[in-house]
Amino acid sequence: MATFLDFEKPIAELEARVADLRQTAQAGDLNIDAEIERLQAKSEKLLRETYGRLTPWQKTQVARHPERPHFKDYVAGLVEDFVPLAGDRAFADDQAIMGGLGRLGGRRVMLIGHEKGDDTASRLRHNFGMAKPEGYRKAIRLMRLAGRFGIPVVTLVDPPGAFPGVQAEERGQAEAIARSTEECLELSVPLIAAIVGEGGSGGAIALAAANKVLMLEHSVYAVISPEGCASILWRTAEKAAEAAEAMRVTAEDLRQLGVIDRVVPEPLGGAHRNQAEAIASLGQAIGEELGRYAGMSPSEIKAERRRKFLSIG
Repeated sequence: MATFLDFEKPIAELEARVADLRQTAQAGDLNIDAEIERLQAKSEKLLRETYGRLTPWQKTQVARHPERPHFKDYVAGLVEDFVPLAGDRAFADDQAIMGGLGRLGGRRVMLIGHEKGDDTASRLRHNFGMAKPEGYRKAIRLMRLAGRFGIPVVTLVDPPGAFPGVQAEERGQAEAIARSTEECLELSVPLIAAIVGEGGSGGAIALAAANKVLMLEHSVYAVISPEGCASILWRTAEKAAEAAEAMRVTAEDLRQLGVIDRVVPEPLGGAHRNQAEAIASLGQAIGEELGRYAGMSPSEIKAERRRKFLSIG
């Protein structure tokens, strides 16, 4: 069963009626194809209109949709000969951040990203994509490995935020995030980051201080969640919609501000409605961006990244 968001209820009702009519047509001799086509067209029109005027808060809900593609889905759909690499060689293997070597569009890449999981067991195993210090230290290790062998780095960013627990703080969460951000900025190879869902707080920037930052159309990227912002400003999370509007968390807003470089279109109704199309679209965009760095020297790559971030704001 598909999961519908609150603002999609009218669409859900129409799609349920279409499904019921199709079952009726299969079970009997009634010819109701014309009615099914009419309702299907009405549903698609409503879907297009709804997704054409999404508010920032509604986009936040879409970015968090449980059926949205995650890291493992992008690996399965885009990467050949993927070899996972685990552990930070200091404390543990944090499965909120995954990584490994593979070929994307024929190019060798180091792929690193957040994994949220897609059922109860896997969400617990991956800690809902909220990385601990050892996760960021693993990312640092893999980025350094890529730099040593001249392999471009691609990051898929999708955390609600870094893990805020006491244990993470005891092991140096802030320092690990800062070091990971620093490693991104110091890389001598191209770094392409893609915000594929939630880009939450330092947990996102630690993997997204890149030469080029892409965002899927209905992703969000911000220093804090709208609920967190509302709780600070208004002492209640109920004003999250107002906070999302003020924070300018959407891909188009951030492109206009110069925080990101490219918005990657999603299928009608969001990436969760057609994962294969969304994955292919992002893969093509990443391939195009990587192609821009063919022949550039390490110093030119670092200088471009430096200019990008100094020009923001």
